[in-house]
Amino acid sequence: MATFFGAAAAVAAPTIDNDWPYNTAVKADNAKTYTLAAVGDIACEPDDSANTANPSSLKCGSPSLGGYDAEFATAKQTDAMKPDAVALLGDEQYQVGKLSDFEGSFEQAWGGLKFLERPAPGNHEYYSYAKKGDNEAGQNGDGYFAYFNGHDQSGAPNTSGQAGDDTSADQGWYSYNLGNWHIISLNAECNSAAFGNDCSTTDSGLLAQETHWLTDDLKNNQQQCTIAYWHQPTFSATTASTATVAASAPGAGGQEGQVTDDWWKLLYANHATLILNGHEHAYARFKPMNPAGQYDPKAGIPEFIIGTGGEALDALATNADGTYANQNVVTAYNQGYGTMKLTLKQHRYSFSYAPALQGAGLSASALEYSDSGSGSCNS
Repeated sequence: MATFFGAAAAVAAPTIDNDWPYNTAVKADNAKTYTLAAVGDIACEPDDSANTANPSSLKCGSPSLGGYDAEFATAKQTDAMKPDAVALLGDEQYQVGKLSDFEGSFEQAWGGLKFLERPAPGNHEYYSYAKKGDNEAGQNGDGYFAYFNGHDQSGAPNTSGQAGDDTSADQGWYSYNLGNWHIISLNAECNSAAFGNDCSTTDSGLLAQETHWLTDDLKNNQQQCTIAYWHQPTFSATTASTATVAASAPGAGGQEGQVTDDWWKLLYANHATLILNGHEHAYARFKPMNPAGQYDPKAGIPEFIIGTGGEALDALATNADGTYANQNVVTAYNQGYGTMKLTLKQHRYSFSYAPALQGAGLSASALEYSDSGSGSCNS
């Protein structure tokens, strides 16, 4: 029998030496500056039993990919930013975003940041993949929603969660606020069975419903600064585009980039501050533009492409004299992998981008690139 002598001594609660990210609730009330990290096109396909039949050139370990090294490097870089939120710009998981692929690759590098992640899906989360000797069925977002929103024992996704609602009437578009900033995550993967293969923004289809939702969301927005992001860019910086890269020609991201013209018009009319995209495996910063792709220094919206999360890098589109094919590209980089840091203030922002790892076969000199700057919210 145990013998007790007097009252038990009080035991102090353990402390967390580094209070990030657990201090965000306090920060939301008191701080005026927030950090948003942004990147897309991240995780290689794991070389596991579920992918035995798939080409080794497309899997983690392939010398043509950034692979595990790249996704761990960009995750570590992001973690060092101590962000308040992480905007994931689509194609989080290659090649078709199966739940087992998310768990076997993306989770390994980026799982520690999961509850800060605010994703948008990409084509590799929705469409089939039949290139380079591969033949995988499209997941229509199932693995994406199952990973970010959770799932039941059979792997079926929960109908709501941090990736937005996953229902027949809503495929994961949503918005959130960071201080004075309103941030919108959109789903452009309209040429999928989940959207009824309907990319119209004006009829009664799912993309039209999403566009109506965006109209209402912007109308009801009380914040003074707005960021929107989705996967396929409307204006292009690389040769990976399926449409012309001329500044006057929207639709750089293929059919999905073309249908987001209406989103650009809505965002422009509502004085949005920034548009972020992935899809093209490079970093690019564009001059402020109007929806027609014309330079508009007073009311235009800068577009950033940050598709350098870990996949194989794309060639930049340039003219014979080495200038950028799209005259609105200020700077572009395709020699390494990195995440962009956005510092969001009351009425202004600053940004910085630097690679965390050089591309396959490149020397450390590829890490010498950097881009930074600042701007103010449109009014």
